[in-house]
Amino acid sequence: MSETIATLLHETRRFPPSEAFKAQANANDPAIYDQAEADWKGWWASWAEKLDWYEPWNEVVSWERPNAKWFSGGKLNACYNAVDRHVEAGRGDKLAFIAEGEPGDVRTFSFAQVKDRVSQIANGLKAQGVVKGDRVCIYMPMGPELAFTMLACARIGAPHSVVFGGFSADSLADRINDAQAKVLVTADGGWRRGGIVALKKIADQALAKGCPSIEKVLVYERVGAPGTLTEGTVTPEYDRGEWRPGRDLWWSEAIDGQSQDCPCEPMEAEDLLFILYTSGSTGKPKGVMHTTGGYLTGVLATSKLVFDLKDDDVFWCTADCGWITGHSYIVYGPMANGVTQIIYEGSPDTPNKDRFWRIIEQHRVNILYTAPTAIRAFMKWGDAYPASCDLSSLRLLGTVGEPINPEAWIWYNEKIGGERCPIVDTWWQTETGAIMLTPLPGIVATKPGSATRPFPGLLASVYSEDGVDVGLEHKGEDVGGLLVLKRPWPSMIRGVWGDPQRFKETYWDRFEDAYFAGDGAKIDAEGYYWILGRVDDIMVVAGHNISTMEVESALVGHPAVAEAAVIGKADPLKGQAIAAFVIIKAGWEPNDALVKALRDHVANEIGPIAKPSTIIFTADVPKTRSGKIMRRLLRDIAEGRVLGDTTTLADPSVVNALKDQYSTPQPA
Repeated sequence: MSETIATLLHETRRFPPSEAFKAQANANDPAIYDQAEADWKGWWASWAEKLDWYEPWNEVVSWERPNAKWFSGGKLNACYNAVDRHVEAGRGDKLAFIAEGEPGDVRTFSFAQVKDRVSQIANGLKAQGVVKGDRVCIYMPMGPELAFTMLACARIGAPHSVVFGGFSADSLADRINDAQAKVLVTADGGWRRGGIVALKKIADQALAKGCPSIEKVLVYERVGAPGTLTEGTVTPEYDRGEWRPGRDLWWSEAIDGQSQDCPCEPMEAEDLLFILYTSGSTGKPKGVMHTTGGYLTGVLATSKLVFDLKDDDVFWCTADCGWITGHSYIVYGPMANGVTQIIYEGSPDTPNKDRFWRIIEQHRVNILYTAPTAIRAFMKWGDAYPASCDLSSLRLLGTVGEPINPEAWIWYNEKIGGERCPIVDTWWQTETGAIMLTPLPGIVATKPGSATRPFPGLLASVYSEDGVDVGLEHKGEDVGGLLVLKRPWPSMIRGVWGDPQRFKETYWDRFEDAYFAGDGAKIDAEGYYWILGRVDDIMVVAGHNISTMEVESALVGHPAVAEAAVIGKADPLKGQAIAAFVIIKAGWEPNDALVKALRDHVANEIGPIAKPSTIIFTADVPKTRSGKIMRRLLRDIAEGRVLGDTTTLADPSVVNALKDQYSTPQPA
């Protein structure tokens, strides 16, 4: 019998869209799924036709596994589709961005102003020798200049490689060297929790390690010299780095005086738009490649239908442009749809833990797209913060980045959405480019914790370990397995930069007829998909394959628990034993009685096999800067191994604190 992943946690609550929401939704006819399936190539072509092309394509898709080509022969420009076409259609005065800095400074940009600024940056890059095909590395704080620089690169056909503004010098150097970037665009610093992230200093350290391809460094003055006053906030002392004349140029001298006239470069549909490096592994960075025509088609379609975008909406994706979420659902997808967006620089707890809710109240945000990690933090901080703000402008909520625990979903629905806002729980990856699994909010009844079903035009399933399609006939029972995509889609990864063999081995060697996403999933009796997390995070306990996500969800379902991270550690009897790192809410005591209560709660929710053998109460768990829990490091701690790469952690000190704490674990 084919081995599959056990699916033990069951969720029966359902939330259909209201009649009022359905009536106004961009997609409200369930027939859209069958129509897209009947002619999936035609479906994607219909979305590509909504873009502006210089020359039409001659073939929708050609597919020679693992290489896909979409809209071959067609020519277009990503920046033109995100910016210029709105201006030329007479909508240049429409607000494109409301940019709020952590100190409280607010700047607004119309689409016409974005076009002018992007053109200046593009001309500034050209003046430094950047030509079509050159790679530009961007290492900046979250703000409009980051988005504008990405668009400027797209405008002149120079693929961008954005590195999250907070990665270490080692991480930055690795990415610069792999892409062989010609120019680095950075800033003196960025605001974070009232302090300064010294980006120029970190960039100097990276370049000192040896980055021979870099010819120029453009430096945007975001925070200014120590003592600079911004909205009543004084820039504290920080290291601005060293200035190297001939290499380093201030943004003001390289960009501000440039012409606002810069024609868009016509690009082949399959020309490279950007490289984005995946993080969190111990090996060489993996440069995921996305091209122009197919990627834009995917993000245009998903933005319009998943977020139900309207012309008068204010949309806020809280991600940073250093991640794929910021690429797809700040810079390219929503902008191609011509929507007004929020860009926020800082953290959600500065100056107070109501910062997000104050932004929503002040700018009348309609759609909020954020991460489960953030939602669990909001839960931990308490209901009083959102309750003190007017959130009535919200009409749709979304989640991204990892599976959301059902109880966090319920809190989000009640405390933020006021039980009136559909929640789109989305699954996708850097490699997929755009959302793959999601409810369409005007059609699909949601279930807390489920990404529901594939986006129209996509074909997904779950396979057993030995490649049997166990998702093909799933009716009447839950089936678990390995999540796969069974045919090409426009926004799919086109390769790993400089390493075609790694591309093939990583994504296409596991199964001969499908792309393997690396995640486990289950399909329930109604055909709903539930993401179980990375296959690496599946625990084998006494012969049972158990998902870390399911145990974490059970723990978070207890009223004492704000967040939980679960791992399987080596055990001579069971193969693996379950260890849980638990963050509790204010007002609860971390004692033996609570340990027993939590173990019993998991047993009741899932079954005795899923009881944690060890429970550690902790103030925090190691997470990447995008908010994903680094379970690999937790396993290293639990099993006493030398720690792997910690350069992508938001707070490396968390690991050392946990190592000390794990030597005296709570009894279980």
